[in-house]
Amino acid sequence: MTEPTLPTSHPQATPRLTFRTWTGADLELALALWGDPVVTEWIGGPFSEAAVRERLARESDHLAAHGVQYWPIFLRSTGEHVGCCGLRPYRPEQRVFELGFHLRPAHWGRGYATEAARAVIAYAFDTLRATALFAGHHPRNDTSRHLLTKLGFRYTHAELYPPTGLEHPSYLLTNADHRAANG
Repeated sequence: MTEPTLPTSHPQATPRLTFRTWTGADLELALALWGDPVVTEWIGGPFSEAAVRERLARESDHLAAHGVQYWPIFLRSTGEHVGCCGLRPYRPEQRVFELGFHLRPAHWGRGYATEAARAVIAYAFDTLRATALFAGHHPRNDTSRHLLTKLGFRYTHAELYPPTGLEHPSYLLTNADHRAANG
């Protein structure tokens, strides 16, 4: 019996955003995102060039092993890099993925995180057949808390996030709850 083939694509474009996969040639984009102290304030950064290189390698590894990554996102109108939004394996044996997003500050407050997250959620449930999505945020990041609840995630527990050393509020969105809310 062979293992199922994992998709190695990405979510569909939205009205304003497009996704693609990270490549080894994306170090400059990755440094502008994960090397920025404002972007990474809540996730344990900023990260050194070596740490960003490791992160890019992990994103490729996640794609190869699980068919997911935090895909880079771009404005459809200009091609400008907005940030990333995607999935990581959380409990792969149960088909539970972790949703995450990181946006460059110039793109905050424009609804891009919501738009990208909705596309990733649809990809997770429709293409990957995820049973649920997990997400967490820094305890003081009210913007992420608001966005997760707006997307239908329900608070479940606090979980240690080693990069910050803090217990982060954690949430779950089940496939059944998503289907019930979105017809």
